[in-house]
Amino acid sequence: MNGRASEGNFKDGLDNNKKSLWNDVVNETMFNSKKKGSYNNLSMEKKMMLKIQNENLLPKGGGSDQPSLEHRVFLHFFLKKEKANVPKYIIKHMIKTLNESQLINRA
Repeated sequence: MNGRASEGNFKDGLDNNKKSLWNDVVNETMFNSKKKGSYNNLSMEKKMMLKIQNENLLPKGGGSDQPSLEHRVFLHFFLKKEKANVPKYIIKHMIKTLNESQLINRA
């Protein structure tokens, strides 16, 4: 059985930086505008892709309903049909979630 190749685009450490150049890129992809829109402004296709991402690939647990900049960049790669390093995104997300749950349990 062949798995998903560990190659393609991967952006890390974006941490919702409002000054990131990626904001304009992903807003243009998702909302057809450099200005950030809301979930209601997304097409049905983009809402479905976001739902699939949030529930299957990079599950969101609690917190904000708004996808992080890293989640939006990941979605941008899919919408633009660019190769994304999916295994790296999933492993990174799993490690981040595990670290956050350990911090919560210590508090």
